[in-house]
Amino acid sequence: MSDLATAFVRLHARLAPVAFVPEVRLHQADEPIGLWELTEGEFRSAQPPPFWAFAWAGGQGLARYVTDHPDLVAGRRVLDLASGSGLVAIAAARAGAASVRAVEVDERAVAAVALNAEANGVRVDAEFGDILDGDAGDAEVVLAGDVFYSEAMARRMLRFLLRAARSGARVLVGDPGRAFLPRERFRELASYDVPVPEALESVRVKRTTVWELDAALPGAAR
Repeated sequence: MSDLATAFVRLHARLAPVAFVPEVRLHQADEPIGLWELTEGEFRSAQPPPFWAFAWAGGQGLARYVTDHPDLVAGRRVLDLASGSGLVAIAAARAGAASVRAVEVDERAVAAVALNAEANGVRVDAEFGDILDGDAGDAEVVLAGDVFYSEAMARRMLRFLLRAARSGARVLVGDPGRAFLPRERFRELASYDVPVPEALESVRVKRTTVWELDAALPGAAR
């Protein structure tokens, strides 16, 4: 991670407990719209606010599940996709994962993951890059929070997750009812009412579900 990216995270986010997973502290932005304008250039941008600066509902739900079910990851190699702040990766590390790899396409997110892991006293290997056209490597558990927010992303993500599941990994996602989640290919593990920033979601609470991918379900993409 670059010194500039690290300095940016420190400047624009403060360390605070996560609403639904208070065991974890993250560098979080107090005012989402201002940071959106700063990083995207103008309010009318079609891009969402920086993922790394907020604890999104899907990630909070998935991190809660991992925290409450440490046997899922304990002693296993974990991959956290589109890690954002690193919340899910940190939860997995705290739960006893043998190793945790957190992948992001945003350099500032990589910096945030590293800073947040350090703040929580755990090791997470933060990696910059887009791996969705590849595979999950040696990961035994693959986690992804709030990744089905666009049609294009959902298609790429599903293909990657199916490859991981067919290679033997357990694949779990946290999702707060995004439009592009293919629910017919998942089975529900848990549901939570997760506090969220009203400025981002237009509500104060999002019903969030943790799902496990079943690669054997009929009609699964190849």
